[in-house]
Amino acid sequence: MNDKLIMESILLLLKSTVEVYVHGTLESSNKTIHSALKNGLDEIMKMQFDVFLKMKDAGWYKITNIAPKMIEQSYKKLQNKEA
Repeated sequence: MNDKLIMESILLLLKSTVEVYVHGTLESSNKTIHSALKNGLDEIMKMQFDVFLKMKDAGWYKITNIAPKMIEQSYKKLQNKEA
């Protein structure tokens, strides 16, 4: 297993964990539990972002900028579907 694959696995695991913490935080009715889950969520999100930055810096996570014209075209398509 190479470093890129390991980092991809870690990133996916952290993203999945964020989802669990979000749902737990939203559904908690106890203030103490809500606070603990919210703190955990903040920590997991920080870890996820750190892994993302390391992958981006290593060239393993490509970011493509979208031209404003393409965004405008997509927006117009969505507006037409709603009408």
